[in-house]
Formats: sequence, C-alpha cells, structure tokens
Amino acid sequence: MVKNAKLFPIFTVSVHLSTDYTGLLVERLENRVGTHVVTLNSEMSILAEENPAVGEIIRKADLVIPDGAGVIFYLRLRKIKQQRCPGIELAESLISQVGEQHSQEMIAFYGGKPGSTAKAAENWQRKYDDLVILTNHGFLTPDEETEWCQTLAEKQPRIILVGLGVPRQEYWIRDHRHLCPDSIWIGVGGSFDIWSGQKIRAPKRFCENNLEWLYRLYQEPWRWRRMLALPQFVLRSIFYQDKLAKK
Repeated sequence: MVKNAKLFPIFTVSVHLSTDYTGLLVERLENRVGTHVVTLNSEMSILAEENPAVGEIIRKADLVIPDGAGVIFYLRLRKIKQQRCPGIELAESLISQVGEQHSQEMIAFYGGKPGSTAKAAENWQRKYDDLVILTNHGFLTPDEETEWCQTLAEKQPRIILVGLGVPRQEYWIRDHRHLCPDSIWIGVGGSFDIWSGQKIRAPKRFCENNLEWLYRLYQEPWRWRRMLALPQFVLRSIFYQDKLAKK
C-alpha cells in the first residue's frame, strides 16, 4: 500500500485520501515500486458489492483514488475534505512528468479502438519529443495478445495505462501485472479516445463542479443504464450517513 495516504472506507472498499496523488506515484516510479492504481467511482463501488472478484481487486490495489463525483459526495457527507482526482488527469500528470524530464523511460498504452490508441500516443509524442510509447488496441486476437504480453515483458515499460473499460481493465491488470512487477499500472477507461481527439472531454466548468458524468451521458445516452449506479450510490450514501448518526 502507498504510504502517506490514509484509507477511508466506502461501503465494502476503501479510498486513499491525499492532496498529491501524482507526487505519491512519482516517488514510487523513481524508487521502482510496482503500483496498481484503481480509479474509484460510484459504479465501481456498487459493482464491488455485487461482484466479489472486483471488490477483491480494489481492496488489493496499492492506490485507490477518488475518481467519481459520488465518491466525493460520500466523503463530504462524512466531513472529509478531499478533491476529486480523475484518472485521466492523474495519467496525464505522470506522462507530463516523464516528458518534461526528457526521460527515456518507456510508457505503454493498451486498449481503445484500433487507431485511436496509436493516435493518442502520436499526439503525446508531438508534445514531448523524447517520449517512447508502446501501443496496442483492445481488440487483439488471442495470438496477438500473447505477442503483446511478450513485448511488455521484454520492454518493461515503467507506466502501463490500460483502457479496456470497467471491469475488464481491472481483470487484465490483475492477471498480467506480474509481467512488469516494477511498473505503475492504471486503468484509464476511455482516455485514449479523448487523447486521440475522437471524443471531447467535458468542459472545465462541468469537471470543476463534479458534473462530468452528466456531460458523458449527453455524449453517450446509451450509457444511461450504467449511470443508474450514481443515484443508487447517493441514496445509499445518505442512508449510511443517517445510520451512523443514530449510533
């Protein structure tokens, strides 16, 4: 587990509280301490109760960050002042750290649609000339995936970003982390689509007011069933608050 970050329970899992998640990971990166980062939101918190395997992965992760608005709401009900840390922003800060240091450390992007991941890497490399990024999309055949795993084991990229969606990316990191035990592994969802320019992230005012989920629903209305986890999470958060108050 990460030092200097207090754990706080969110139903059956916990989140790390910190004012500098990037700093925590940079220190571990420099000391070559392998780290699995989980970006916790309402959907994952509910899923962790319904799916024991997901819950176990989250509980065993080295760093769990408060990615979702629901998690921040839960903490604020309990008078915990914690800023939201979107996974995409944490990943961006780490990539920038490597790029600005002109480091030869290798980064890997895995997931997303064919073409989008490579374009995302190209955009980052245009910003930082020295960045070395391995890429592969998330629709590999079994033979292609085996070859990709062999590449990771051989090249040992220091940061591995996996964008396969929840919970597939969490399962994949759990099953393959042994290939690069000293690396930073982060599930980044649809970040490659945004970095490639295929999708647009919510405007700043939405992000600052924890309404990014609403903008995503506007962009992708088919996600409405998954978004039902947010009101369910909020109601449960209030119920748990009342229950605690009566004790």
